[in-house]
Amino acid sequence: MASVWARHGKLERHSLLLLIAIIIVVAIGGIVEITPLFYLESTIEKVDGMRPYTPLELEGRDIYIREGCYLCHSQMIRPLRDEVERYGHYSLAAESMYDHPFQWGSKRTGPDLARVGGKYSDAWHRDHLINPRSVVPESVMPPYAFLADKPLDYRDVADKMRALRITGVPYTDAQIAAAQDDLQSQDDPTQSQRSLKSHYGQKVNVRKFDSQAGGPVTEMDALIAYLQMTGTLVDFSTYKADAPANKR
Repeated sequence: MASVWARHGKLERHSLLLLIAIIIVVAIGGIVEITPLFYLESTIEKVDGMRPYTPLELEGRDIYIREGCYLCHSQMIRPLRDEVERYGHYSLAAESMYDHPFQWGSKRTGPDLARVGGKYSDAWHRDHLINPRSVVPESVMPPYAFLADKPLDYRDVADKMRALRITGVPYTDAQIAAAQDDLQSQDDPTQSQRSLKSHYGQKVNVRKFDSQAGGPVTEMDALIAYLQMTGTLVDFSTYKADAPANKR
């Protein structure tokens, strides 16, 4: 035992030897933790229903980020009982797999929005954005009435999709080529949605989100379209974390 302590004392008294020993230990630990990741196709389990954002939803998400909504609203429900009882099923990693950047957040001045899709009507969202206190009297949220009057500039939506494809979002050439047409058809139920639904599924929301029938696509349309799909892609009534269909 004395010889062990003697060797240990020698190591502690020589800073260079101690530094070398620390580097060796950290390197071994790093290799043990990192090596298995090279043999995994993905660290995110596949979940049925997940898809990339439609062009309109993508533009709405950009407006959400531009206006700083993430500063007061998180989009991450923790796996704690009080969180789940208030907001719904805890968030899955797969639900943020196409988010660049993700909107988890670290502060809640307002409620979490991970499951806000379908919880309220389009009219409620429009009134809330125009005058928050008209529907939530205690709200401290500023008004965003200008969104209803500002036409959406979506000329570069295809370029955004190309950039996201580089990061791993599986947009196809066909989806990118039809980006502007798909955006317009999602906001106008009088148009054909054949292309839109073939690219993003039959359940995609299609309507005039800002309630101004016949008007141009506005930033209000895009933001409400984004909010109304948030948290709706996964059917949690059938979801099972250990289901073989959800495993790679």
